[in-house]
Amino acid sequence: MPTVLSGKSIVFGVCGSIAAYKAVDLASKLVQLGARVDVIMTDRATSFVGPISFQGITHRPVVTDLFAPTSELSMDHVALARRADAVLIAPASANTIAKLAHGLCDDALGATVLATAAPVVLAPAGDANMFSNPVTVANLQLLRERGFIIVGPASGRLASGQIGLGRLESAEEILGRLRALLGRAGDLAGMKVVISAGGTREPLDPVRFLGNRSSGKMGYAVAEAARDRGATVALISAPTGLQPPAGVRLLPVQTALEMHDVVLEEASDADLLVMSAAVADFRPEAPAAEKIKRAGKDRLDLSLVRNPDVIAAAKGQRLVKIAFAVETSNLLENARAKLDAKKVALVVANDVTRPGVGFEHDTNQVTLIDVSGKAEDLPMMDKFEVAQRVLDRAVMMLAARRA
Repeated sequence: MPTVLSGKSIVFGVCGSIAAYKAVDLASKLVQLGARVDVIMTDRATSFVGPISFQGITHRPVVTDLFAPTSELSMDHVALARRADAVLIAPASANTIAKLAHGLCDDALGATVLATAAPVVLAPAGDANMFSNPVTVANLQLLRERGFIIVGPASGRLASGQIGLGRLESAEEILGRLRALLGRAGDLAGMKVVISAGGTREPLDPVRFLGNRSSGKMGYAVAEAARDRGATVALISAPTGLQPPAGVRLLPVQTALEMHDVVLEEASDADLLVMSAAVADFRPEAPAAEKIKRAGKDRLDLSLVRNPDVIAAAKGQRLVKIAFAVETSNLLENARAKLDAKKVALVVANDVTRPGVGFEHDTNQVTLIDVSGKAEDLPMMDKFEVAQRVLDRAVMMLAARRA
């Protein structure tokens, strides 16, 4: 399906660093997301990985020399700079960072960055001592002040065996920041979107809890999609084990009561609330202070009390609310009942007894039900695509509310 990178022209700079081998995978992911990728390698980068690797991935010629006869830059040295929607340099070496900070353009990459009006994203990688050196620190700060987006470096074990700052950030983090950058003028630009995800955990004792099978994948997909459309995103997440999307503010919670408090606070000044979390309806009335032992017990009786209805309680002056409804029977009847009970504009309902649907799957099959009671059945699709379809409806509802 189309992404915010579809059809975009990305100039991808690769510098001399042992992390250059990771750039091949990054280029592949960019292509898979629909981008047109033109790779520019510095002379030192070719010592770590060959241009043919990038050419095979991107199906585009790789630039290694500003005046190579086979390069389009030999005739127009700023051709890529004009065409670029964004410039990504990963890994960005300390040497290239220094040259960019001081406007040097003695190679194809420097000339392209100096000539482009497109945003530039740098993902540094190298030796920890290089990145802690005051000169490199000052160079990075100077680039930040000039509008460059700096992603990383990350901490960890380096090629030298040293532990410290200098690892190339993950592909997910780099791509997430790039997608957020390219989506900043999207149809949710200037809006605050609050999304809940995951399954809450209600403690029985210090080591056990009542929970559910929610993986959080649907909510995280909505968060990514909203970010790609320009929204400022607050993701309120129960435990999931998922990597938080880049460019999204993560607010971790554990219990339904915690979810309730954080959602109400965040939703008060939000434009859109998408409640995809599986919030426990009940919690143990009196969790044990110590681990419950089974010795001498044939059964264990639990007293449960009702949790507050989070989405029904959420209020905001301009807030549009969308609820997810997980059902195992009477899908439409139960989902329609939630429209009025929870005071929402749209219910996204799914029957988790169907194969490939709902919890722990990468796909979902949902029915969208609006305030008129009209139902739209969507086919089985990837959860990110479901998220986009939900946000398509949200954009229309937000526009109607402003009219």
